[in-house]
Amino acid sequence: MIEFTLSMLVLMPLFLGAWAFGYTFFQYTQLENAVRNGARYASTLNYDSNSTTPSSSFQTAVQKMTVYGDPNADTTTATPVVAGLTTSNVSLTVAFTNSAPSAVTVQITNFQVRTYFGKTNLNGKPYVWFPYVGYWTPP
Repeated sequence: MIEFTLSMLVLMPLFLGAWAFGYTFFQYTQLENAVRNGARYASTLNYDSNSTTPSSSFQTAVQKMTVYGDPNADTTTATPVVAGLTTSNVSLTVAFTNSAPSAVTVQITNFQVRTYFGKTNLNGKPYVWFPYVGYWTPP
């Protein structure tokens, strides 16, 4: 009984630490996949703005695709990919080359990943960029 108690004093923190690291890694991987899906969607969506500032409909569709996996998701009932993630945590940047869209970047900003021992702040990570291959349809 004494040996078991002494060994648990060493093993329990090791098990909890391994679990906490794995859970945080899982959440980050979920965020990476969500950002990749959002950037891929943005790279093929018709871009309807004359400048690097996307239209509100374009930005909202990309944000919903990133957070919920569906560009037409109802934000009041849909479940985010990672608990606590909202569309305001998704940042979209469109790069122009020769006065036309050439790349899109999607990243997570101001988001806290919940871990077993606290929270980890993510600002600008994860991020993914894709070359823009959609149709440019300025107004």
